[in-house]
Amino acid sequence: MKKSILMKINFGAVCGALLLVMITAPVSAAQDSIQIKGSDTMVNLVQAWSEEFMKIHPEAFVAVTGGGSGTGIAALINGTCDVAASSREIKPKEIEQATQKGVMPHEYKAALDGLAVVVNKNNPVSKLTIDQLAGIFSGKTKNWKEVGGSDENIVVLSREVNSGTHVYFKEHVLRKNDPASKEEFSQDALLLPSSQAIADEVLHNSAAIGYYGMGYIGKDHKAILIAKNSSSEYVYPTINDVVSGRYPISRPLYLYTPGEPAGQVKALMDFILSKEGQSIVSTMDFVPIHKD
Repeated sequence: MKKSILMKINFGAVCGALLLVMITAPVSAAQDSIQIKGSDTMVNLVQAWSEEFMKIHPEAFVAVTGGGSGTGIAALINGTCDVAASSREIKPKEIEQATQKGVMPHEYKAALDGLAVVVNKNNPVSKLTIDQLAGIFSGKTKNWKEVGGSDENIVVLSREVNSGTHVYFKEHVLRKNDPASKEEFSQDALLLPSSQAIADEVLHNSAAIGYYGMGYIGKDHKAILIAKNSSSEYVYPTINDVVSGRYPISRPLYLYTPGEPAGQVKALMDFILSKEGQSIVSTMDFVPIHKD
């Protein structure tokens, strides 16, 4: 009798152990899950890529979240995402941090973008030079009448410091690509969490000026023409003028994987760089990397 009871107890323990293994072991669906984090500028584009990829690969699941380029790269370094989306190039310091953790970031240039500078549609100002933009966003130029507008104090809108768009605009507009420059955004600038937040604020604030990727330009938004200097032509942010380099505030958009990708992540990267993937770039009002 005791032997029989002991056998029943051992059998129950084995079943419990098997059940625990079944619960904790990763299932095949989880193995095909891809986490993409990062740039708010790119979030709608990455979501569009992901949705089309999942139609072709129904066994895969792609989760996309924003938070800013810095957030995505930090997640890549910490091993909490499979792909980081970034509207700026990864910094040497971040590469060093990654390699210390055994992560070797692999870079993909996935699309191009023009940064639109936008004002309220009732603002009479329609064109500005890079110098004028630097004056406005650094806080040196405080009233719209100083650049041909109404007698109204300028409300400067910017992305938060974790944003790749914020970093790019500071380096290429405020600092004019000068590594020695220490120019910063105005202390009075309103730092907003997303490109959409800037678009919404400009829509309802007649004194506001902000910037975001040209894919966010809506029918009620007024993007202004930009010139490199007062003797250069003023150019509107269009696909053709970003590709040709005529539009002065243009940049690449990047995807980073932790080393050479494999499996579904490689399949996703191949899709994004394919003709079909790049056609989605055009559909989302960004600029494809392929000239055709």
